[in-house]
Amino acid sequence: MKKQLLAYYGLKWNPFLLDIPVESLWHTPQIDNFIFNLENMDGGFALITGEPGLGKSKILQLIAHKFNQFDDVIVGVMERPQSSISDFYREMGSLFGVNLSIFNRYGGFKDLRNRWKNHAKTTLFRPVFLIDEAQEMLTGCLNELRLLTSIDFDSSNLLTTIICGDTRLPERFQARSLISLGSRIRHRLYLEPYTREKLLDYLEHSLNQAGAPGLMSKNLMNTLVEHSAGNHRVLNNMAAELLFAGFKQELSQLGEKLFFEIFSRTQK
Repeated sequence: MKKQLLAYYGLKWNPFLLDIPVESLWHTPQIDNFIFNLENMDGGFALITGEPGLGKSKILQLIAHKFNQFDDVIVGVMERPQSSISDFYREMGSLFGVNLSIFNRYGGFKDLRNRWKNHAKTTLFRPVFLIDEAQEMLTGCLNELRLLTSIDFDSSNLLTTIICGDTRLPERFQARSLISLGSRIRHRLYLEPYTREKLLDYLEHSLNQAGAPGLMSKNLMNTLVEHSAGNHRVLNNMAAELLFAGFKQELSQLGEKLFFEIFSRTQK
């Protein structure tokens, strides 16, 4: 069905699903500036935050792709942010190629720091550590990360760490238990609901990159944007449903009539 749908509309991929090639992801000048700042950081912490559905994880994809283009730079991506401190160390060892023993946490602490120091000497880049859904991290793990990556009386940092999560994160960093880490965040990217103009630009970009700029009528694009509440995910979910419905009805182009037919039916 997927192959038939793509062939019918001449699409290289479904522009409204998650598996879009990273090279074709939409990004704003604000996002580009944030990534530029990360490239020029000598280690330390950065923060991406916003309500669900605004594209935070896609920005992490862009960051990972950018740093993976540099020779020999290690990019570690945390898969289980809700881990205990013991599991946190296990995952850090796995990501950065260090054999750690849960019975010798201090030894693991030293081995990780030495690994990062040697990496920076060899590549002139700090390793990059990406944490998605970081609002789920235990306070103890976040503070362990701060202490683990800091050297020379906090005058230098061994990692470039990008912490990404919803709007609970800035609130947590104001609490006494995490204010020390919050004060060390050097660059912040706060995502807000997108304007009508930006979402239209996003739609046009997505359709062009997927190879079907005429897939939707202008009226439908405007209607989708008006009903998306400034949210990427809401927009993509509606557009994906319309694409499938249009394929079933063998429509050559998706129009505003299809939108009201589908979504007036689902609201009854």
